[in-house]
Amino acid sequence: MRAIKKTDKGVAGLTILLSIITTLFVIGLLVMIFSLMGGEMRDATYTSTTVSVINESGAFVNATGYTVDNAGALNGVYTATAVWLNVTGKAWLLPSANYTLSTAGVLTNATKVLNATQWEDANVSYSYIYDAENTATEVMNDTTSGVSSVTDWFPIFIVISAMVVLILLTVIIITAIRGSGLMQGSA
Repeated sequence: MRAIKKTDKGVAGLTILLSIITTLFVIGLLVMIFSLMGGEMRDATYTSTTVSVINESGAFVNATGYTVDNAGALNGVYTATAVWLNVTGKAWLLPSANYTLSTAGVLTNATKVLNATQWEDANVSYSYIYDAENTATEVMNDTTSGVSSVTDWFPIFIVISAMVVLILLTVIIITAIRGSGLMQGSA
């Protein structure tokens, strides 16, 4: 153990405080690295899944747009295969030039071939490919969340380290007062 010299005035507890701050910084850096790596590993383990939907009813093909089921699936790519209009009890296949299905899964009218009421009742057939979660992605998501929650404890570490430094300073002050002769030791 190092002996306290007379030249070390005013630095009591500073080395402990600096080592705690350095430790917290290193922990924060490791948490950030592991969180970034976990996120990249999670993104690499999704399962590519293809889904085909045939005659989804209740669609409308107008300028506002109809959002298909499961629109916005993770990395989803949507492709329309057929749009059937229900006109006065008959199904009419709409030419593919008359509609568009965006990559976000929104079906809109590309031309004005029919009047507005005829565009309101349609059956849509489409397929889409998206990245589905699996056991590996769920485990990586849980692990990344758990690792990144370590930083929630930093305020507690700081308070405990401040208490240790204050206790150390109090002990040093009491020892200095006793050693100065201002206080008589008990018998």
